[in-house]
Amino acid sequence: MMELTPMLDRTSEEPMYMQLYRYIRGRMENGTIEAGERLPSIRALSLHLHVSKIAIEAAYQQLIAEGYVESRERSGLRALPLERVPQAAHSGAVAQAEGAADIARPRVHSPAAPQAGASSPSVQQRRVTAAASLDTDTTSASTSTSASASANAPEAAQPPSLEQAVTLHHGIDFDFQYGHIEVERFSIKAWRSAMQTALDYELHEVFGYGDPQGDKGLRTEIARYLGQSRGVNCRPEQIVMTAGTQQSISLLCRLLPLAGRRVAMEEPGYHGTRTVLLDHGCKLLPIPVEPDGISIAELAAQGEGVSAVYVTPSHQFPMGGVLTVHKRQQLLQWAADCDAYILEDDYDSEFRYQGQPIPALQALDHEGRVIYLGTLSKSFLPGIRMSYIVMPEGLAGPAMREHLARYSSPVSPLLQRALRHFMQEGHMERHVRRMRRLYQGKHRQLIHSLQTHMGDRVSIIGQKAGLHLLLDVHGRSRSELIPLAEAEGIRVYSPADQWGDRTACPDSLLILGFGGLQEKMMDTAVRRLADCWFGS
Repeated sequence: MMELTPMLDRTSEEPMYMQLYRYIRGRMENGTIEAGERLPSIRALSLHLHVSKIAIEAAYQQLIAEGYVESRERSGLRALPLERVPQAAHSGAVAQAEGAADIARPRVHSPAAPQAGASSPSVQQRRVTAAASLDTDTTSASTSTSASASANAPEAAQPPSLEQAVTLHHGIDFDFQYGHIEVERFSIKAWRSAMQTALDYELHEVFGYGDPQGDKGLRTEIARYLGQSRGVNCRPEQIVMTAGTQQSISLLCRLLPLAGRRVAMEEPGYHGTRTVLLDHGCKLLPIPVEPDGISIAELAAQGEGVSAVYVTPSHQFPMGGVLTVHKRQQLLQWAADCDAYILEDDYDSEFRYQGQPIPALQALDHEGRVIYLGTLSKSFLPGIRMSYIVMPEGLAGPAMREHLARYSSPVSPLLQRALRHFMQEGHMERHVRRMRRLYQGKHRQLIHSLQTHMGDRVSIIGQKAGLHLLLDVHGRSRSELIPLAEAEGIRVYSPADQWGDRTACPDSLLILGFGGLQEKMMDTAVRRLADCWFGS
């Protein structure tokens, strides 16, 4: 089942149901939502968007009335095939990017006042069955119940993971390493089946070097997934598969090119990107980060001649802020005025725990200034070393393909084909939903334990999304705190590497990654930290 992530304007005079109706209709008309695809249940979409069930139901009823979707017994709502696309795909993109606040009025009848005779007998029949099946989500409910039961199983019933066994061997009971993920709940059976399917067919393709741009079928699946989950507007031809975000940055340094040019990036910001840019001879311009993301004023003050800026707008790394819609529009305007590119790293956008989901910055871009960077390291597995770039239409032409043709693909064709089957069977979307619930539970437990055992002696920074928190331990130095924790069998880490000038990182800051820790062990770990830092 897909996810929908529209940009809803809660201050608009246009009703919420109308904004959602326009968004879904636009995605169907531009082909992002294909015929036969299942829409989320009312309950699931209401929880995801933090919008009332009444608004969701009203939008769905209108789509049913106009023949865009139909309700199928035991199957929920399914998109119907469209005989023709009523308007250009650009209209769908604008609807998605702006919450449909400023697009042209629909050419069909107004949802508030249906035209006489608009409801055919088949549509009326769909309306009758809608009430019985609109809000069914038994599969999701049973999955959630199963996951919850497993999470609450007796501790002795679950053997330690391989990572935990290794750390325990070295006297470390709890490791708050950022980048570790939950592997115990990974669907090994589904992945093994996908690998077997990849091996059963077309061995000459999966055992060869592969398409330099990446497997076409996988790129098609990624384009569909991004359109539904992040509002990204792209075609498979715009996607380039890479072996990690750093390799994506390195490739862009050659494609754009950026070597020797002025490139801005967030300060603090991901040290992996900083390292690659410096290795390519870029002249880095550190731009301060504010609570709501990169400072646009400081960026604009750099003057002309800035070729690109690297940002993490959906969850700033490492500070955790979210770039506001107003700042996103300012950033896009800056890029257009300066003829610069925005490198949008959307590294862990699937895991947002508070507030309304926010579409990617690329979803607002109408000038082709945003280069979107995605990774499967957080949402899937870091071990498969698979990331991707979504190039703007203007850059995804013959010159790019000619450049890529000089190199072999850095990503295993076998793994690409297996992931393609994994996504086609719907396993990826189910996996992400399962991990989101799991990480949300870990996130909630970690914050609760910190507040319970440390109280006002610490401040928690960046707690709305992602797989890490920053912890400000008031009046203490990490040079003291890290060894104390290590002696207690707990590893916590310094975030100083994320600053271009390490000395600018506040000495009281620590970074706590929680993805690889079991939820039931969080409280014990935090209590022991509090004991060794503050005493009993």
